[in-house]
Amino acid sequence: MDFIRILILLMRMRMIPELLAGLLFAGLLPAEAGNRYAENFVLEQKQSHQLLTIHNPLAGNRAEQRFALVSGEDSPPDLPTDCILLRVPLQRMLALETVPLGYLDALDSLNALAGVGSARYITNPQVKAALEEESIQAVPSGPGLDAETILLLQPDLLLTSASNDPASDLPEALRRNGPTVFATTGYLEPHPLGRAEWLRVFAALLGKSDQANQIFNAVADRYEKLAASTNSLADRPSVFCQAPFAGIWHVPGGNSHTAQLIADAGGVYLWADHPGSAGIPLDLERVFLRAAQADVWLHPGVHRSLKALLAADPRLQRFHAVQTRQVYNNTRKANPQGGNPIHEEALVRPDILLADLIHILHPDCLPEHEPVYYERLP
Repeated sequence: MDFIRILILLMRMRMIPELLAGLLFAGLLPAEAGNRYAENFVLEQKQSHQLLTIHNPLAGNRAEQRFALVSGEDSPPDLPTDCILLRVPLQRMLALETVPLGYLDALDSLNALAGVGSARYITNPQVKAALEEESIQAVPSGPGLDAETILLLQPDLLLTSASNDPASDLPEALRRNGPTVFATTGYLEPHPLGRAEWLRVFAALLGKSDQANQIFNAVADRYEKLAASTNSLADRPSVFCQAPFAGIWHVPGGNSHTAQLIADAGGVYLWADHPGSAGIPLDLERVFLRAAQADVWLHPGVHRSLKALLAADPRLQRFHAVQTRQVYNNTRKANPQGGNPIHEEALVRPDILLADLIHILHPDCLPEHEPVYYERLP
């Protein structure tokens, strides 16, 4: 009897669920669809739990954190010994940076925040209102991290950004008695959609995987369609980025998410040939040699006007993009304290970032698009 006949017989016997469970347990069916773009996490569905592995490109041989996500109060016998147990859905998270806010907001889960660091940089209106009402606690972050306040809040998880050794950056009291540290590495993803796909990580912590998959797939599909729309364009403006600070100009590497966005928007990034994603430290003269005649200048530091840009360094007037007033920054929605939703909500919406950039580089392609995050420097 062939496989199809066996399958029909099993359906008639109502044994399909048992068959699938057996195949999954035996490892004959994929437990979880792989990531479409993200490189820094792996989420696997096991029989009794989800196994979440976080890769940290900054940490060399110490490159992984592994978490066993267990529903409720279950005590599965098959948990790996090298994992940290997290009981999900989590109820009380503490975010030391603004990055997690965009993911939590997209999942309608800001109520899972017990506290936040970097409060002055937050742009999310719900979180700002909760801070004023003190339903979310502001926690000093950075070198003055307040261990006592964090311990009193009793969070399930302490969300921080990855470093060479995230735990070593914490005060001794937190390392000894504090909550589990979860070092996010989504901001190190080289593709904008890789950053957005970290929505699946936060959804796994919150028990909202179906919602995350729907949101991410819709964003990815729109991004891919926008990127495809620029493939056949013959005219591709040349682009450079960033601005000098303290005499050093850090331009993004050719494998950075910025380079990817520019390419997908139909531009030619002038350092696309440079390997790696990290910033390349250069002096102004070396940048000028390559970018003097570039068509467009993006992300000129904190500057929001040409007057402020040239006041910082009058030599920047020599760039063609300045002379033609083709200088743009992603500061349209930034607050006076320097907070910017680019580091919150936009992480989940790279399709909007891409639409903004296509509108800048090829305005005829999206004539009705109203920029959301980008503005031209007046």
